[in-house]
Amino acid sequence: MKTTANHPQTFRSVPATSTPVSKTRVAALLDQEWARFKEGTGKSVQHWDPYPIAITSAQGAYMTDVDGRKLLDMSMGFGAMLAGHLNPVVVAEIKNSLSEGMLFVTPSPISRDAAERICKRFAIDQVRFANSGTEATMYAVRLARSITGKNAVVKLEGGYHGSFDPLMVSCKPSLSEVGDANDPTPVANIGTDPGEVFVVPFNNIESLERVFQANADKISCFILEPVLENIAIVLPDAGYLESVRQLCDQYGIILIFDEVKTGLTAGYQGAAQRLGVKPDLITLAKSIGGGVPVAAFGGKEKYMRAVTDGRLGHFGTFNGNPLAMAGIRAIDQICTPQALEKAEALNQQALVRINEIIDEYKLPAHTVGFGVKGCITWSTTPVRNYRDYKATDFQVAELSWLWSLNRGIITPPGLDEQWLISLAHGQTEIDILVEDFRSLAKALRD
Repeated sequence: MKTTANHPQTFRSVPATSTPVSKTRVAALLDQEWARFKEGTGKSVQHWDPYPIAITSAQGAYMTDVDGRKLLDMSMGFGAMLAGHLNPVVVAEIKNSLSEGMLFVTPSPISRDAAERICKRFAIDQVRFANSGTEATMYAVRLARSITGKNAVVKLEGGYHGSFDPLMVSCKPSLSEVGDANDPTPVANIGTDPGEVFVVPFNNIESLERVFQANADKISCFILEPVLENIAIVLPDAGYLESVRQLCDQYGIILIFDEVKTGLTAGYQGAAQRLGVKPDLITLAKSIGGGVPVAAFGGKEKYMRAVTDGRLGHFGTFNGNPLAMAGIRAIDQICTPQALEKAEALNQQALVRINEIIDEYKLPAHTVGFGVKGCITWSTTPVRNYRDYKATDFQVAELSWLWSLNRGIITPPGLDEQWLISLAHGQTEIDILVEDFRSLAKALRD
């Protein structure tokens, strides 16, 4: 039986009642806030309409832009700055490593140490290092193809996994091109050659089984974020991931969890262990390195063996470089269960307090959270897939983002990301975030 109950290790609170916000009021506030944005900035340079914020420095939970404004950073590099900007342990480890060399292009004790730390924490047998999330997901898919001898890939509609051609299919497609909600049409990006890609909706196990049943003889893998974090935060239904695992086993399809964005932001051992479903392969980046460019893919030895026996060639001049490995070592020391639990408790507090404001002002919105990440979704019903996400109120979402930016809070660029409570955030920062939302709620109801 279908259920819209979210996984018990995740958070979502939808208000019982709400009233619409005035579109005229929202439009007027947007005009007001864009004018305020242009008045308060001006030194930023790079193409965007009207222009993006340019940052000159960062420390802890704050950044300073070229106009001299101090901004509370609620993006934290999409999770890469989980420990905070210029965390002293990260800086010290990198300085120590730098004193011994920048690049060896060979194995080294520090790369072995980092590999052992990653394998132990994420409960995988073997790992390979790369330099970006795109590289990690690309090689994980290539590994699945090398193992199975099959080339087709299954991914989620609305799922983002970097810029490898097949994984860009139906990332954020136009609704005019996507076809039936239960049988989505794959939409390829111009300039890519994705090969054969099947697209399914999130939280729809029936659709996935139909695709597997009809095409298992040519499908190498199913790749997904266990919690979608490219379209705000979309949670798995209770039982969904367990059913995915069962179907992959039944049809002999390799299951890849993309944990580039979840990783340590999901908890001490990542999303897979927290959610209780073990994939065959995982991909990691962002949160594991303290801000240095680093990524990894790994999993069960029987699959990783394809690298060591030569079926998959994995090369890269900067793979496993000492500075990246130092970042991993630092984060492994910093991100203790206690440290992450404290950050998650602050995130939970923010979600609950913002919920109270949503209820007080009867706003057509709700909060969603996972680990140290949270978001406000401008919808009165749970968002369970890409089509639900496309039905949310993007005009109010734009206003919410701009309102915060004009008041010294920088959230991720775009209307579909989430805030992150890093180890550098404290009670003061939570109060700033919550009271900023309260001021927006008051403005919307004036």
